[in-house]
Amino acid sequence: MKISVNKAHFPVTVLGPGRRIGVWLQGCSIGCKGCVSQDTWNRDPGRDMSVARLLSWCRQTSNSVLDGVTITGGEPFDQPQALAALLAGLAQWRSQEKLDFDILCYSGYALTTLRKKHAGLLQQLDALIPEPFVQARPLTQVWRGSSNQPLLPLSERGRQRYATQVDALAHGSDKRMQTMVDGDRVWYVGIPARGDMAALEASCQERGLAFSQVSWRS
Repeated sequence: MKISVNKAHFPVTVLGPGRRIGVWLQGCSIGCKGCVSQDTWNRDPGRDMSVARLLSWCRQTSNSVLDGVTITGGEPFDQPQALAALLAGLAQWRSQEKLDFDILCYSGYALTTLRKKHAGLLQQLDALIPEPFVQARPLTQVWRGSSNQPLLPLSERGRQRYATQVDALAHGSDKRMQTMVDGDRVWYVGIPARGDMAALEASCQERGLAFSQVSWRS
């Protein structure tokens, strides 16, 4: 089974509780205005890999010491069969090694659509953040880009781990962004507030650092 992956990182600390594996899938049919991850929109066969290879990377990179896995994109539910295989593999890993990490997934689809079309996939998740990003709505709650996006625990593990975060405010968290370096590329991971990326770019330009390519504008 092939899955199209934009990037994967560990540890990610700004997209869910604790130290997490972050997986960004490639391809999105929604294309929310103002999305900061426009580099994940286009379908790119060159980014395909086997689900087995991705799972092996998760095991090796985390050394099986992690608090959770966050799957985002792109749009994970645009690859439902591959997503199902990934979730099954994560569940098997968790069971075999008696781990307790949770699985959180983002989606730009409405919750009603996900329940209608992908109820089986939702049963494999511990928590879900659905609904499209709406640039006109403020960033108010932790791990969410706009105020219309809920955080929904879907399992007993999810309810135990996320109960205190469902209504947690974004400005109450320690940080919303983290920086990662991959070769000669720099990644900013997390949920920026309105204007954060423009302010960051301006600050870097003042120091002589120009952004040649950015993911938050086409």
